[in-house]
Amino acid sequence: MRYLFVDCRWELGRPGAGREAYLAGHVPGASFLDVEADLASPPARPGGRHPLPDRAAFERAAGAAGIGPGVFVVAYDSGADGGAARLWWLLRHFGHEEVAVLYGGIGSWIGPLATGEEEIERSTFTAHEREDDVVVAEELADRLGDPGFVVVDARARERYRGDVEPIDPVAGHIPGAVNVPFAADAALPKDVLQADEIVVYCGSGITACVDLLALACAGRPDARLYPGSWSDWVSCGLPVETG
Repeated sequence: MRYLFVDCRWELGRPGAGREAYLAGHVPGASFLDVEADLASPPARPGGRHPLPDRAAFERAAGAAGIGPGVFVVAYDSGADGGAARLWWLLRHFGHEEVAVLYGGIGSWIGPLATGEEEIERSTFTAHEREDDVVVAEELADRLGDPGFVVVDARARERYRGDVEPIDPVAGHIPGAVNVPFAADAALPKDVLQADEIVVYCGSGITACVDLLALACAGRPDARLYPGSWSDWVSCGLPVETG
């Protein structure tokens, strides 16, 4: 088994910021995957701001980054900003289970950093896409209110309440959703962990993966992602709740 670090740093609204950070200093030998270019498809309606990459595109990106058979991936970002967790989730979604996330991001790395580009050994990544770890808007809308079905909103509390909405055209949250902000250090609520089914969303499906990683670590790897998230939900004109 060969270990490969993959840098997934990014900044919402600043295309290219992740690669700039990578070139300025990264774990030696690490490859780089861009959240918006490699770990998502272009915005779509329906689909949201960061739809999942299609199978062929992800195979190309992962292979170019050196991910393939016999490679254990250690993804990192700036520290729970969603990039590393998104790669963790996507690799599992496409059938590659040998993956972990560096806790604390690059700030927890105690060794030296390298600068500039790396010579990455390309690999062949063959995807085996799962169908049981995602939820689409129609299914989610039909299931709202079902006993034991819990929807988790990973956005900041003020966006969940609808006090502000700096990105999407409508403020609020999916009716009945509970708020577990991805940046919070608090333990996951007991009623969420004990739910029969769990679905997680955020603004566009990136930071929701931080909550999904936390749920997996807490014994709920069966929790599912709503990839389009809030950006898709409001574009479909579906019900909204505030407060």
